[in-house]
Amino acid sequence: MLHLWPFMVSGSPTSTSLNAPLGYADDAPTAPLQLTVVVPTFNERQNVAILLAKLEHALAGIEWEAIYVDDNSPDGTSDSVRVIARTDRRVRVIERIGRRGLSSACIEGMMASAAPYIAVIDADLQHDESILPQMLRKIESGGLDAVVASRMAPGGSMGEFSSERVRLSNLGTRMSRLICRCEVSDAMSGFFLVEAEFFRAIVPRLTGSGFKILLDLLASSPTVPRVAEVPYRFSNRQFGESKLDLNVGLEYLFLIVDKLVGRFLPTRFVLFALVGALGVLLHLAILGALYLNHLRGFAESQAIATVVTMTFNFLLNNVVTFRDRRLRGMRLATGLIKFYAACSLGAIINIAFAMMLIRQGVQLYVAGAAGAVISSVWNYSVNTVLTWRRSRR
Repeated sequence: MLHLWPFMVSGSPTSTSLNAPLGYADDAPTAPLQLTVVVPTFNERQNVAILLAKLEHALAGIEWEAIYVDDNSPDGTSDSVRVIARTDRRVRVIERIGRRGLSSACIEGMMASAAPYIAVIDADLQHDESILPQMLRKIESGGLDAVVASRMAPGGSMGEFSSERVRLSNLGTRMSRLICRCEVSDAMSGFFLVEAEFFRAIVPRLTGSGFKILLDLLASSPTVPRVAEVPYRFSNRQFGESKLDLNVGLEYLFLIVDKLVGRFLPTRFVLFALVGALGVLLHLAILGALYLNHLRGFAESQAIATVVTMTFNFLLNNVVTFRDRRLRGMRLATGLIKFYAACSLGAIINIAFAMMLIRQGVQLYVAGAAGAVISSVWNYSVNTVLTWRRSRR
């Protein structure tokens, strides 16, 4: 027997129309959604309700929703959002298990939006949400792909940032000009608003790693993006802890390298090669210090320089090149042994290949460079598979 309850009682229609989609009432809001605010979070439980209250006040008269994207915060951030979402359908949460990263969190939240415009704002209350209506009006006026909330534009301010943080931010801004395809004063900003179609068109081009999603967006656009800026004053964090650490800087470096050469070479290989180049300089420095100062014979100096350099390369690659697969504890020790073995065989391949080219009449420096390239590819490939193989956990 087909039951129509609650749509019909005793053969009479209820207040819910039979023509309406299942679960939706006739009196549901019909005003179209204008704006989605994406909020990436990790351990921001104390700021959840405060930010939503601020958005409620700032976006009065605007049809909006908030999507929190939480990376399985141990402090229960996602549960705090769910409590609010039970009574406020404008609020949603995406909780990610087994993966982290601000940029990828923003991308997932933005892809979950049906609004024509999408804003990204941090959960730490350091961004001035009151300028969101102004940003929305700018982009709705037409002709823009994005509106950036800028600390660097006239009228903006870094707030009470320490001088070291200001210098670091300025350095990042200068570096961003290497890859940014448009004039923007604060490409490092984590507070911006984009046109949804513009965002979806360039998603396949995004690096999706690190903490600077705006720079990734602007640098990934196949055409010069049309951008406007709205100044604001950066505020101090009230609750929680800053996520700024060495990993943020490394992720930023990865993004820069990816956008510069990622179309031609794997970004991880480029970083591996850069580490190797630093290793060559270290090797020569140690060799010169020991041998030229008559502290050791050449063979012994060469051996010491080789072991020290290989150890240096391993540790730096572990932190930089393979930071997402970083080895710790006993795996660090076994990984070092594998690295020694792989690179030692790589050195043999280097010498053998170069000698073969020399016997065929190839000039010395060409043969040496070719041998170095072959051994670099070998070292990278073998260590990627054996030393830093991706965990299955």
